[in-house]
Amino acid sequence: MAELKYEIVENIAVLSEGAKGWQKELNLISWNDRAPKYDLRDWSEDHTKMGKGVTLSSEEVQELKKALQELTL
Repeated sequence: MAELKYEIVENIAVLSEGAKGWQKELNLISWNDRAPKYDLRDWSEDHTKMGKGVTLSSEEVQELKKALQELTL
């Protein structure tokens, strides 16, 4: 399997922290030297390990924002 290269360009928010210190974070990440995208996933404290997550383009984040604003909680 090819090595995965990533750079966290901007840490936007920490949404939660688990008992083992991993944090669910929203970041702007460049994957394999590509243009940065928004990324939501769990990270170890030193950002060397990651859980499964979802990566979104700017347009997808805008649509998600609209959908969340329409929610009644």
